[in-house]
Amino acid sequence: MTVADTTVELVQVAAAAAAAKGGEEFVSFDVSEPLPLVDAFLLVTGTSERNVAAIADAVEEAMLEAGVKRLRREGRNEARWILLDFGDLVVHVFHEEERAFYGLERLWKDCPIIPVSVPRAVAAE
Repeated sequence: MTVADTTVELVQVAAAAAAAKGGEEFVSFDVSEPLPLVDAFLLVTGTSERNVAAIADAVEEAMLEAGVKRLRREGRNEARWILLDFGDLVVHVFHEEERAFYGLERLWKDCPIIPVSVPRAVAAE
């Protein structure tokens, strides 16, 4: 099983929204094989709690504009690791310390990488 084209497009939508708010270190995994209910994970890093919250809010807004509603959100109050569940796509927005500590890249290293492209103009804002 491989990730659907629509999910790859949603990864790009979420990444662009995160980049517009200063998100960094984008990594996306095709987790459709080990996790039958999810196609992809997108990992993003923010530099502070405020930045993590802003990134998560921007991703939610962009996904809603793309016609995808959030099913679940965890961690918004602390804003150290916010998980946004959109069904086929789960977005993890980390504070840099939490990302290093939990190391999801190590956990999912055997899964295929989904290329994430963020427009340079957006990333520089």
